[in-house]
Amino acid sequence: MRTGNERRDFIKQGLFLAGAAGVLVSGLAPIAARAQVVSKPVRRPDRYEDSFIFERKPYTWPGNKTLAIWIAPNVEVWNYDSPVGVGVSPNSSNIVPDVINYGWREYGLRVGLWRFADVFDAAGVKATVALNSLVCEHYPKAVDEMKKRGWEFMSHGTTNSESLAGLNPEREREVIRSVLKTIEQATGRKPRGWLGSGLVETYNTLDILAEEGVIYCGDWNTDDQPYPMKVKTGKLFSIPYCMEINDIPLFIRKGYTGEQYYRSVIDQFETLLADSKKQPRVMGIPLHPMITGQPLRIKYLQRAIAEMQKNDAVWFATGGEIIDAYQRAHPTG
Repeated sequence: MRTGNERRDFIKQGLFLAGAAGVLVSGLAPIAARAQVVSKPVRRPDRYEDSFIFERKPYTWPGNKTLAIWIAPNVEVWNYDSPVGVGVSPNSSNIVPDVINYGWREYGLRVGLWRFADVFDAAGVKATVALNSLVCEHYPKAVDEMKKRGWEFMSHGTTNSESLAGLNPEREREVIRSVLKTIEQATGRKPRGWLGSGLVETYNTLDILAEEGVIYCGDWNTDDQPYPMKVKTGKLFSIPYCMEINDIPLFIRKGYTGEQYYRSVIDQFETLLADSKKQPRVMGIPLHPMITGQPLRIKYLQRAIAEMQKNDAVWFATGGEIIDAYQRAHPTG
């Protein structure tokens, strides 16, 4: 059994990050650098046009707002017999059942998510839920409660113990179709958005998503604005998810206090707001109920939302509303 000091040191060093920004799931573990080769071209994704933000034609969000903010709580489930998942305590030996971390994650669904609900209800904002499809099977009442509030649902894979990594195109298509169908049956509406479990994709994911009718994806954190992605058929847009203020890296990897988290969110907000006077911007706020939904942290999220709502240039919206507005401003794509 590790001591409390060892656990704190471990968390501060950031050696156990998994889940939505995790090493085990997202592939962020360091790898050996390859030797450089003269004249060899750099492989790029070829999924979007090169575009510098200062070159783009200005536009505004509905109501002449300039900064769109969307809040994305990740509502997830994990396998009890798997060590994979974001954790509050080290499990370097991959022992299962991992009761400490599994119980901590479950707290998010049992308690933390409903602190979010209270904050969002009081502020009059609607969340865009990144939903593991198996939440619909194991926590149908939670889905019903989120539906009552008019929250938007975007797909977030099956569970956060697994990802799309390594799937062949046929199997990946089956998984994506199943996820979309399960959420549609539970919520009454087919999800229009996608956030990969651990933000993991294959080389085929974007094409499959577009084929299946998904129109926006939060995996690509390459811009402060939405933009069209290159897909074989259909339309698909990237939406800024803003990993820099994701509560997993800030609280779990970096060990931030509530005050430091609040300051980071507001710093992000103030700069994007100033930038939006030249070009409209989008600010995503990624959240996890077992982290920011804890008693010691929730008030800092509440404070941040209240502070941002003071500015008339701000539009709180869902992911789908932002992409719809973007398409209206860019009718040719």
